[in-house]
Amino acid sequence: MMNIYSWNVNGIRSVNKDNRFNNFLKSYNPDIICLQEIKAKEHQIETIPSDYFVYFNPAQKPGYSGTAIYSKKKPLQVTNNLPGDLALKYHLADDTYGDLNQEGRVITAQYKKFYLVTVYTPNAKDDLSRLELRHKLWDPAFFEYIKQLEEKLPVIFCGDLNVAHTENDLANPTPNKGKKGFTLEERSGIDRFIENGFIDTFRKFKQGNGYYTWWSYFANSRLRNVGWRIDYFIISKALQNNLKSAQIHPDILGSDHCPISISIDV
Repeated sequence: MMNIYSWNVNGIRSVNKDNRFNNFLKSYNPDIICLQEIKAKEHQIETIPSDYFVYFNPAQKPGYSGTAIYSKKKPLQVTNNLPGDLALKYHLADDTYGDLNQEGRVITAQYKKFYLVTVYTPNAKDDLSRLELRHKLWDPAFFEYIKQLEEKLPVIFCGDLNVAHTENDLANPTPNKGKKGFTLEERSGIDRFIENGFIDTFRKFKQGNGYYTWWSYFANSRLRNVGWRIDYFIISKALQNNLKSAQIHPDILGSDHCPISISIDV
C-alpha cells in the first residue's frame, strides 16, 4: 500500500518556515509527495530529508511556478516537462506570458507498475487572457501525453489543475460561472479525462459540496470554508480496484491550498 500526497505549497521556502513542511513529512510519513508552485530551485531549499529521493523541476523564471516529487522509493526514471514533440505540436511557447514548457509544470516518475505525474496547470488569469491557450493548447497536450503514458502503464496524475470541475467543487458556483477557474472551457479539460475512463479519486468516496482544497486569503474564507476544490488525484480506470481511499486535509496549514492524498495498492 502506498500513501501518496499532493500539495500546492505556494512557495516551499515559505511553507517550511519554522520547519513546518519537514514536520509535516515526519507526522504524515507519505511514501510519495508531489508539490506544485515550489517557487524555488533545489539549492535554495535549506534542508531536504535524507529518507527521500527528491526531484525538482523549477521554472526558469525565479520565484515562480515549479514542481517537485519526494519519494521514499527511487523511481525507475524521472522526466521533466511535456515531451518536446508535443510542445511543438501544440505551440506551448506561443504565449505572451512565456513558454509553458519552461515553467516547471510537470514531472513524471516511472515506477514498476504505474506512472506518477505531478502537474501545475496554468491558470487562465483574471482577465481570461490565458484561457484560449490553456483550453486549445495546454489541456489537449497534457491529455495526449497522459494517454501516451497509459499505453505503457496505468497512470496516476495529481496536482493543482486550477479548475473546479462541477458546481459541487466550489462554495459559490453561480456568481463564478464564466470566471477564471470555472469556465466551461477549463471544466471540459477534466470532462475529457472522465469521458475516457479516468477516475476522479475523491469522488469515488465522497459526493456533494463542502470539500475544498483552496481558499482565498480574504474575508476569512478558509475559516468559513468558502473555497474551491481545484487539486485532484486522477487515475487510470485500470487502477480503480487498487484505490483504497482519497482524502482532503484542510487541517494542514502553511499554504492557501491544503494537501490531498490517496492510499492505493500498487
